[in-house]
Amino acid sequence: MGLVKQDTFFNGKMKLMQHQNGYRFSIDSVLLADFVKPGKEDRIVDLGTGCGIISLMLGYRYPGITITGIEVQEELAELAARNAEINGLNERISIILNDFKKISIDEVSGPVDIVISNPPYRKEKSGRVNPNHQQAIARHEIMSTIDDVVKAGSRLLGVGGKFAVIYPAERIADLVISLRTYGIEPKRIQTVHSKPNDSARLILVSGVKGGGPGTTVMEPLFIYEPDGSYTKKALAMFSP
Repeated sequence: MGLVKQDTFFNGKMKLMQHQNGYRFSIDSVLLADFVKPGKEDRIVDLGTGCGIISLMLGYRYPGITITGIEVQEELAELAARNAEINGLNERISIILNDFKKISIDEVSGPVDIVISNPPYRKEKSGRVNPNHQQAIARHEIMSTIDDVVKAGSRLLGVGGKFAVIYPAERIADLVISLRTYGIEPKRIQTVHSKPNDSARLILVSGVKGGGPGTTVMEPLFIYEPDGSYTKKALAMFSP
């Protein structure tokens, strides 16, 4: 895939290897990692972990949790495992090279407490598909749809387990229908806006497998101030 570059994160306290020309994580991953609130010793599965950024952030912030990242692309799976090792988290973060649609509950020593995913956002034939294969798979539903993601999450969770996802606000109906189809009741929803007065671009949703009805709509999250600088809330997400 070409050159791998080392970046730093969490004010230089975390190292991150990424392909310069392939898949690179975006602020979406930072938003989801902040949205998830694990219990002290929760066991988590990260579907489509990519370079492992969400698992790394959670592992760094919550020293009692264990995480299994699932990644279908070999180069990214190797990179995620390498990132866990160079940050001293390889004893608590393990990476499985496989299609999460095929992962059994036994392979993750399930049922687990939390499943998270930053899934492909765009339908396979909608818009221009990135010529870079890694980025195309990450952004378009080429290898998995939202139904595939939610179905896998539901299969790996125990009753009462949580599923957390970030998704385009314009596709909220698709997401909610999928969650309820596979027995996950939406419990927390937060809209994400670039700036105040902008329409929501993304939504963060957390649901509970087998949960009863009742959803809390949280205060909206704004990424930028009117002058283009990060809001205090957004800046805090980049801190350990």
